[in-house]
Amino acid sequence: MVPVLAQRARDAEQQCRVPASTVAEMQSAGFFRVLQPKRYGGYEMDPQTFYDIQMTLAEGCMSTAWIYGVIAVHNWQMALFDQRATDDVWRDDSSVLIASSYMPKGKVTRVDDGFRLSGRWGYSSGVDHCQWALLGALVPPAGGAGAPEYRTFLVPRADFTVLETWDTMGLRGTGSKDVTVENAFVPEYRTHKSADGFAGTSPGLAVNDAPLYRLPFGQIFVRAVSSSAIGALQGALSSFIEFAAVRVGDMGTRTADQGFAQTAAAEAAVAIDEMKLVLRRNFEVLLEQVRSGQPLQIRDRLHYRCQAAMVVDRCSQHVAKLMAASGARGIFADYPIVRHFQDINAGRGHYANNPDLFARNYGSVLLGKDNTDFFI
Repeated sequence: MVPVLAQRARDAEQQCRVPASTVAEMQSAGFFRVLQPKRYGGYEMDPQTFYDIQMTLAEGCMSTAWIYGVIAVHNWQMALFDQRATDDVWRDDSSVLIASSYMPKGKVTRVDDGFRLSGRWGYSSGVDHCQWALLGALVPPAGGAGAPEYRTFLVPRADFTVLETWDTMGLRGTGSKDVTVENAFVPEYRTHKSADGFAGTSPGLAVNDAPLYRLPFGQIFVRAVSSSAIGALQGALSSFIEFAAVRVGDMGTRTADQGFAQTAAAEAAVAIDEMKLVLRRNFEVLLEQVRSGQPLQIRDRLHYRCQAAMVVDRCSQHVAKLMAASGARGIFADYPIVRHFQDINAGRGHYANNPDLFARNYGSVLLGKDNTDFFI
């Protein structure tokens, strides 16, 4: 699919959405079923397979890889919901896709058997292709005492409106548009408590008992919004190697003979290898721990969380060097690396990809202070 995605990337950018044909091809290939529960036709594969697919797609088009990562990870999260909620989504069609926006921006009112939900959420990637959405909100404490509780609310397409708000310099094809909800009723069973995800006490685990679903959501999700950058960097490197092999600059110097170009290529290749190895190692460790019933250590989770947050920033640094080594050719819009450069830097804007924020928390724990991040 990689060369086809590269050809379609310009159309995706212009339309601010990944073509429906691409989503249909990913459906046909079974990509969205990788993390889906077997009881709904899924494969329950290890996360490494999921991220390998995402990184490969990103070599052709990071926007396609981004929506694949975000949408497909919801099929994993649905395994944590009450089975009644999962049945609502997949009872009649197990290929139905789910969008999201986890911003805690919903206004919630408790009512009998559930909640009333209203609000406006941003950055709902791939929402044009989805029939349900997972939306974040803080639930006021019962009786008015105590801290609010973060939950994810599952709402059908009939209850939310998509707004045409997406016009960005990168990741344009993701179509990460705003969605609004006005006073929709959400049954209690169609909500998922963040605290359950952290503690491993989600109601769906009663029926979805594969070790895959006992991994922390914070570890799974953050890699779904960072790993596509690794693939995009590989796509940029491949294009640069092809370009540098034949290009002779206006001053008569071959790009392949320039030391800066050689170093940029080598450093990018080594970084890609390192980031992939770390990703796979981390999930090997986590899976071994859940399979053997060992407790997941907070310090390890913080370490892995920090590594995930550094991925896109590292990729942005290396793709910038490849751009610089391309000389004046690198400033033209049709130069293949330009799209990868813009997409990677757009991905850097995601909250989960802020390396300073999560490094500071992890560093403070290493230095004896209390952990303040529970999305790990």
